[in-house]
This record gives sequence, C-alpha cells and structure tokens, in this order.
Amino acid sequence: MRDFRSRFGFHTTPFTREIAVRERYRNEIFDEVLAALVGVLEERMSAVLIAPSGVGKTTLLRALVEDHLPEVRYRVHYTKVTGLSKRDMCRELALAAGVAPAGTFPSLVRNLQERFLTLSDTDGLRPVLVLDDAHELRPEVMGILRVLTNFEMDSRLVLSILLVGQTPLRELLRRTALADVSGRLAHYAVLRPLSRSETGSYVEHRSTISGATVVPFDPKALEAIYEIGRGNLRATDHLALKSLEVAHREDADVVDHNHVVSARKVLWP
Repeated sequence: MRDFRSRFGFHTTPFTREIAVRERYRNEIFDEVLAALVGVLEERMSAVLIAPSGVGKTTLLRALVEDHLPEVRYRVHYTKVTGLSKRDMCRELALAAGVAPAGTFPSLVRNLQERFLTLSDTDGLRPVLVLDDAHELRPEVMGILRVLTNFEMDSRLVLSILLVGQTPLRELLRRTALADVSGRLAHYAVLRPLSRSETGSYVEHRSTISGATVVPFDPKALEAIYEIGRGNLRATDHLALKSLEVAHREDADVVDHNHVVSARKVLWP
C-alpha cells in the first residue's frame, strides 16, 4: 500500500522542521527583519528580535548565522536563557564563549570581556552573543549585558548582543531599571505571523520543495488552514501535514476543508 507521500507526489515528508536555510519561505517582512539585523551587527552594535512562538524565529537565526555571519569575520556564541542567577547566567555565557565557567561573578565577567577582546583585537573577529528565550531573563540578570558591552570606559564597540525572545521581552526592556540596557540596543525587530495570502503561498512553497508538482490542497482547505493556524508557521506545518495524512486515509487525492477540520481535532482536542 502506498504511503501519503507517493499519493501526493512528495519525495520527502513535507512540513517538517528539517528544511535547509536555502529552501526557506521568503517574504518581505522576514527579509526586512533579516537585513536590519545584519546591518546592526555589521556596525558592531546590539539588537532585539521579538517573535511570538512558532512564527519562524529559529529559521531567521539560522539564516542570519549561516548566510550572513561567516566564520572568517564573526564568532557567534549562542545560548538559550533560563531563569538563572547572575553568577549562574555568567557561567552559561562562559560555556558558550569557551571560557572556563569558574570563579566569582566579577572574575567571570572579566574573563568574558577578555575573551571578546582577544577575538576582536588578536583574531580579527567580531564576537556576537545570541541569547535565545531572553524573555525569561530575570531583570537583575539583564544588567550583565550592560557590563559585558562596556569596553574602555564605554568608548569601544567590541561585542554585539542579539536578544531573542517572545513578546514579554518588549515589556521587560521597558522597565525603568533596565533603561541602561535598552539604551544600548540599536534596533528592535519584530516577526509577525503570516497573512492569509502568505499562508497560502507558504503551503504551496513547502509542498513544492518536497517534490509535489501540484499543490494537494484545494482553496477551501487553504482557507481552513489559515483560519485555524492564524498564520503561525508551526501550527500551519502541523495542520498541513496531519491534513495530508487524513486525506490519504480517506483515499482522497486532494485535501479539502473537512480533512483540515478532522486534522485539527486530532492535533488540538
């Protein structure tokens, strides 16, 4: 018995997280945000990327690092943030930067700064620190970022920091106590969910790069995918894949809105 991939003409399973950066869906908002972040980092400054869960944040970060921050010019250090104390957060940053995660908080900060200075002055590289899930940072820990970017009495741009998080990050940075930190951020970038038409284009794109010569969703199915997923990429992927499986079980060669509704019930009871 053939599987759903052969029924719909796919050579790989569509709508999974396994997608090369070169095959990503391109739209105006995504590319504008990407270009803005590249420009900020080229100037050795820092920025914020705010994105609701599931709208393409990880894909954008991969595109940024793989396509625009070559290792011959940049050294990117990435870490996911958790609700740690200042010292423990500094230890995490040390691990990400290749610094021994030992010592007191002041010594850890000094070691990190020395590491970034070595990368810049000795190795000729631009250090970039990416803090993912930054909305989970404690306010008192956020102050570390001001210290880490202060070189030679705040007269040099050495380290770029990219804070990446969900919408609560914006409110966190608006706190009066964090004015010194937010003042160091040269750009606030925001990713949004896809529009109705963009969602249809996205489904078509993901179908095509997986091998389909004809998009196996009828217009009402695409409408249903948008109405349920509201342009969220992760929700769209889950819904589209499950709808294909439902249609296949029902021996249908095209996904219709009933298949999408059935898929929703399985995914989100």
